[in-house]
Amino acid sequence: MTNVIDINNIALTDAERQPCEVWTRVMGYHRPVSEFNRGKKSEYYSRLCFAEEKAVSHLDNNAETCACAAE
Repeated sequence: MTNVIDINNIALTDAERQPCEVWTRVMGYHRPVSEFNRGKKSEYYSRLCFAEEKAVSHLDNNAETCACAAE
């Protein structure tokens, strides 16, 4: 007899889940966000993500007006 588990019907409670540890680069080295003090956590969560595609497309569209493109 074979036990078949339908992975689409698996439901975990919060107690069964493994917590995910988030690390970020700070001052040249990596640290877990859980080790930050309140002020640093606040600053971390207010950061905006950088999208390289948007930055590159911006330079391509405005190459003649961008001061850094002339360098």
